[in-house]
Amino acid sequence: MHWSELKVWEKAHQLVLNVYEMANKFPKTETYGLVDQVKRAALSVPANIVEGQSRNTTKEYLSFLYNARGSLEEVRYFLLAARDLRFINAEKFKEMEKSCSEVSRMLNALIKSLKSPKTPHAP
Repeated sequence: MHWSELKVWEKAHQLVLNVYEMANKFPKTETYGLVDQVKRAALSVPANIVEGQSRNTTKEYLSFLYNARGSLEEVRYFLLAARDLRFINAEKFKEMEKSCSEVSRMLNALIKSLKSPKTPHAP
């Protein structure tokens, strides 16, 4: 299966698009601060899924999925900071958090399936 067919990649990619749309509305003073940080962390999620899926071993794939999960948690923190700094409202935060939770559940399910001895990794 190609990475672009993975539902978790699709959801993570959509999260990137939503983060970019949201962050582009932040104050210009945050261009090299929170805007840059949240965009980089968001991009890292699907990028790690792609890179991991292209690796030769399940162990390597899992390592990149763990990195994707870590980047996703960074995004969640940056969203919380954006809310508390009043760059986004509570409703937008809730919407973005819901998307993060969905990607997190899907990443965890993929990790669990790859750790199962029955599931071979096919790049």
